[in-house]
This record gives sequence, C-alpha cells and structure tokens, in this order.
Amino acid sequence: MTDSKRVVIIGGHGKVALLAAPKLKDAGYEVYSIVRNPDHADDVEAVGANPVVLDIESADTATLAGAFAGADAVVFSAGAGGGNPARTNAVDYEAAVRSMDAAAQAGVTRYVIVSYASVGDDLDRLDPSDSFYPYAKAKHGADAYLRKSGLDYTILGPGMLTLEPSTGKVVIADEHANIDGRKPAAGETDTPRELVADVITHVVANNAAIDQTVNFYQGETPIAEAIR
Repeated sequence: MTDSKRVVIIGGHGKVALLAAPKLKDAGYEVYSIVRNPDHADDVEAVGANPVVLDIESADTATLAGAFAGADAVVFSAGAGGGNPARTNAVDYEAAVRSMDAAAQAGVTRYVIVSYASVGDDLDRLDPSDSFYPYAKAKHGADAYLRKSGLDYTILGPGMLTLEPSTGKVVIADEHANIDGRKPAAGETDTPRELVADVITHVVANNAAIDQTVNFYQGETPIAEAIR
C-alpha cells in the first residue's frame, strides 16, 4: 500500500477509459484499469495505467472488493456493447450493482458511473421489443441503485458520443436531456469521448458533483464552471 491517490476504472479498455486514464494520471492518481481480456493489457499500459485482468461479469462482490482495496474512487465505464440482452443485463446492470456493493465493502465511498443523458425518458418511451430497450433498462436500473447506495456518487450522462477532440467545454442538459427546456436539435447532443474523459477527471480530482446526475453535451462553458 502506498500513499498515492488511486483510481480503479472498470471497463479499462473502452474508448473513454483509455482517454481518461492518462488524464487521471496527470491529475496525480495511480490508475488501475480492469480488463477482461489479457490481450488488452498492453494497450492499458501504453496510456499509463496498470492493467488488472478480471472478468466483472463473473467476479463476485468479494473479488471486486479486493480489486478496489485502497482506492480513492471507482469509475464504472464498462458496457456489454449491445446486441445480446442477457449479456447487457449481466454487465450493465448486474456487474455494475455488484461493483457498487464491492466499493462499499472495500470502504471506497467515491463512485462515478458513465450513463447517458436520455436514459430516463428512453425507458418510458421505448417499446420493450425495441433492441435498445434492454440497454436503457440496465443503465436506468444501475443508476437508480447507485442513487440509493449510500456512496458518494456521480452519474454522468453524455449525449451522442463522437471521436472529436475535447474542447473542455460543456452545456448542461436537464433530466429529460433537454437544453434550456427545449429538445436539442440535430448535432447539439454531440459529446466527444475525450470530453467525457475530461469530465470524469474533473469530478474525481475535485470531488465535484457528489450525489448528482450530470447530463451534458459539448458546449461553451468550461467544465470547472459548469460542474461543481
């Protein structure tokens, strides 16, 4: 055990996680990135993080708690990738919930999860036969569980993820994913993955947005001003 600050990222080989890891490292954290595939360890190391090979889909709460021991924060940025409703539920809901319980068990109170802006409305508006419905249900359920978990949580709800570089600036959306009470026009919900990584780093490093759900897109307000 060292005196260094430590963050554990679940879903460490995801695009957002690979962008967030070096930013968290630059903010003074040791970063431990959980990956399922050992072949991904080199990619994790290349961005300055320490790979932890662990399958969150099968790992129990105690095993996850062991992986979180000594961390200052846990960031959940994993996802099943859609296409398989059973696996979507297993990863995006069941594994997420176990990781929340594990964080509490390990004494890690700070927990940040990457969700998406319109998750609440999607669950109500989508027909259960829609192929996207299992994902919306899993993410909505995980978010709801986190709000009641007693952890110092932040739920991040970006919009349409893009590969554009981060501007470091956002616009905050409301609980219905609207901007200033109106439905965003085409393109207004675009959110660079790197911007999501910047927001993760900001909320972790500054203990910002504790017990808050923050829906956001690329905008004109610096992150530090918009998210406190």
